[in-house]
Amino acid sequence: MVRIRVLVVDDHRIFAESLAAALAAEPDVDVAAAGSGPAALRCLERAVADGRRFDVMLVDADLGILAPPAGRAVTAVSAVAVNGDEGLVDGISLVAGVRSGQLAVRTVVLAEKDDPRRAALALQAGASGWVAKDCSLQRLLAVIRGVLRDETHLPPALLTGVLRELTAARKHRTDSERLVESLTPREREVLRCMVAGLGRKAVAERLFLSPHTVRTHMQNVLSKLGVHSTLAAVALARRAGVGPVDLAGDVVERGGQLA
Repeated sequence: MVRIRVLVVDDHRIFAESLAAALAAEPDVDVAAAGSGPAALRCLERAVADGRRFDVMLVDADLGILAPPAGRAVTAVSAVAVNGDEGLVDGISLVAGVRSGQLAVRTVVLAEKDDPRRAALALQAGASGWVAKDCSLQRLLAVIRGVLRDETHLPPALLTGVLRELTAARKHRTDSERLVESLTPREREVLRCMVAGLGRKAVAERLFLSPHTVRTHMQNVLSKLGVHSTLAAVALARRAGVGPVDLAGDVVERGGQLA
């Protein structure tokens, strides 16, 4: 018998343990539970290291807002998407982080209520399904088995709203891409630095430019994108699929030592 390994991620302990126990009663299901995003990432990392990867991860849509553990290095597996305004990690961001880590695990979001906008965000983040928390166990098992066949599962009542949200998001992305294409190559470099959170001085040092020149480039970027702040420019860049510059690969040699 081929067994299905499921990870339940929910910060409501009673719910998580009850759901895990119900799933574990199935003869072909193995279950583990995690009470937070960081705990879930540790479970996933251990499973990869042990050669026993999880097949499906069930994630609470309202997973408590979590800050990454202090001092913990962010690996490819634990590269959780971060809310640019607050620097915090939520349930849908956890889904995106798992996808960015290129893990084979399928993710299904468990929700207290139907929300077309958040369901669309979950699908865009890489989720394979959106399921009501109060659905029957048999329905949930059908979804788990379905996503393992590469199916996408949504409640019928959400389909129209989700399609509307995805269509609107696609239009916004197209408009954003058109604006980004108007930038010069140098301005795009500056924009990627802005997406990475670098300030004017840091951008100047990275691109070997004067702070005054960087300021001019940043002003041009804001003007061409039709926005009035760095945060707005970063949000538009993300919609257009513009990623940050790679800061992890930066190595600076000073006085014969690496810094």
